[in-house]
Amino acid sequence: MFQVRALACARGSLLLLEGVQFSLRRGHALVLRGPNGCGKTTLLRTIAGLQRPIAGEIDVEADIIAYAGHADGIKSTLTVAENLQFWADIYGTKTIDSALDQMNLRGLAQRMAQNLSAGQKRRLGLARLIVTARPIWVLDEPTVSLDTASVALFANVIRDHLGSGGMALIATHIELGLPEVEVLDLSAFKARLPTPGDGGFDEAFL
Repeated sequence: MFQVRALACARGSLLLLEGVQFSLRRGHALVLRGPNGCGKTTLLRTIAGLQRPIAGEIDVEADIIAYAGHADGIKSTLTVAENLQFWADIYGTKTIDSALDQMNLRGLAQRMAQNLSAGQKRRLGLARLIVTARPIWVLDEPTVSLDTASVALFANVIRDHLGSGGMALIATHIELGLPEVEVLDLSAFKARLPTPGDGGFDEAFL
């Protein structure tokens, strides 16, 4: 089980979330919801180990998490296959065939990444998740730039991941039709803004 307890996280010096708590079991997905700027990206980056929490606990080994953020994480001067093989070599997986097939990249395998459309680059970036073979996927708006068919394709990839005992933590407003999914609204964990009586308060920033 993957657990988060009383977590507080900030963007720069601004506290965004506090008291965040949830647990996630194998085969399950948790979808994060909330208005823009509420801290979804900050929370995911904190869980992925890219920044330190202000308080609380993240009960999971960092090296079993695969993170997909807003950047696609691809090298433009490599082909699609070379990009995937690079990540497969990093994570010690033996083949990229499954990633090529599941994200419909087989016909693009020898194309340079710099010549891909935005949607194709996104599919390649998400295909990296498959070659990591890591059980926990932390995903920040993964369907950006994807057309309807590609969203359905990626939803199937997540279903397969969950079906094999994996877990997924996803910030998205798109309905992916996933089984065993729960929704967590981060609005409930919004940090309290400072008041004029608090130390360090500056009215110029409100």
